[in-house]
Amino acid sequence: MSQLQSELQAAVRARDFTGLRESFGRLPPSEIANLICQIHTDDQALLFRVLPRELASKTFEYLPLGEQEELIKSMGQEDVAAILNSMADDDRTTLLEELPGAVTKQLIALLKPEERASAVKLLGYPEQSVGRLMTPHYIAVRPAWTVREVLDYVREHGRDSETLNMVYVVDEKGMLVDDIRMRGFLLAPLTARVSELMDNRYDALKATDDHQTAISLFRRTGLTALPVTDTDGMLIGIVTIDDVLEVAEAGATRDIQKIGGSEALDEPYMDITLARMIRKRAGWLIILFLSEMLTATAMGFFEEEIARAVVLALFVPLIISSGGNSGSQAATLVIRAMALGEVRLRDWWRVMRREVLSGLALGSVLGVIGFLRISVWSAFSNIYGPHWLLVALTIGISLVGIVLWGTLSGSMLPLALRRVGLDPATSSAPFVATLVDVTGLIIYFSVAMLILRGTLL
Repeated sequence: MSQLQSELQAAVRARDFTGLRESFGRLPPSEIANLICQIHTDDQALLFRVLPRELASKTFEYLPLGEQEELIKSMGQEDVAAILNSMADDDRTTLLEELPGAVTKQLIALLKPEERASAVKLLGYPEQSVGRLMTPHYIAVRPAWTVREVLDYVREHGRDSETLNMVYVVDEKGMLVDDIRMRGFLLAPLTARVSELMDNRYDALKATDDHQTAISLFRRTGLTALPVTDTDGMLIGIVTIDDVLEVAEAGATRDIQKIGGSEALDEPYMDITLARMIRKRAGWLIILFLSEMLTATAMGFFEEEIARAVVLALFVPLIISSGGNSGSQAATLVIRAMALGEVRLRDWWRVMRREVLSGLALGSVLGVIGFLRISVWSAFSNIYGPHWLLVALTIGISLVGIVLWGTLSGSMLPLALRRVGLDPATSSAPFVATLVDVTGLIIYFSVAMLILRGTLL
């Protein structure tokens, strides 16, 4: 336990409210939130009553959702209303989404009329839409205003704005016509008009756009905030880069967990209950286990060939692992490229062409290594018998075919899933490996039957 945390708990027990207020006044909201998370929930409510109202609201936004929910339950209506009315719209929307419907309804009733209207409006957008991330607090000016008028307006209303980096220009109907960096107003003559600084070029999001569209546009523009319009082009809010980064991190986490062969946890690893984690992981493991049974079925189908040429069984792990590894590689690369917008459905032919060439090259490399391995071993032992050269050819050619098939399967499966409206990350590396394991055995024994017919088989 840190010294600061010990002092905090001692002050809480002694009810030293003056000391607590002075100590917190020197700390940023993020650090206060971190300290509050480490004490009992009842004491958290006490601390929030001690904090100045504005500092309490900012600190509340840094708390995890679970802590926010517990804190709301232990606070009085007046304190909850003060915090909710002071929270950023997007953070408040995230909190209200996680609460039961009845609780959300009660909390919305505590909001001021204007804040209530904003909350209801944001909650009405689809769950994965930009509308859920936007805030209606921004600076909008008219083309006819002078720079002096703009700066005066910013001084008067800028305190409530989410960001002052960008100023948005709207016409008399509220339609977005341009965006101008604050730097432009600071460097322009005070008598210049907004219309003189406009270039009529801007990037904007629709409230109904999905999160991936927002992430792509932020990446392309490099801006810290983007305007959000309705379907008619009317400016209704802005989205800031910090909210989009949180969404991108959460999305990447879900994809990585799915690629690893489990359901997305949707909770921090250390916070999720053991029972819930087991349920998330067991489903895919069962599916993969049942799928792997097909490997045993395939082995049974070639039982006679294995009995006559036992040497073939020695290379089964080598064969199926090479195909599974190549498929997992291709699946991971394509899924990530799709997430970054580098690969689209219409690019399937280009992807296939690249993977055919990659599969042939990689398979040839592994095939040559396998051939040389058997050749070298046969020079010092008789483990592979008198037909070692045919066995080496079988392994080499099989590896080319299996690695080629693995790369094609791994690269095409994510695109096929996207085509039918499913999440490409579902084609996890273990899933692709299992698929290629079964088909790889068929390829392996088919090649063996062709090359070894009349000798070992």
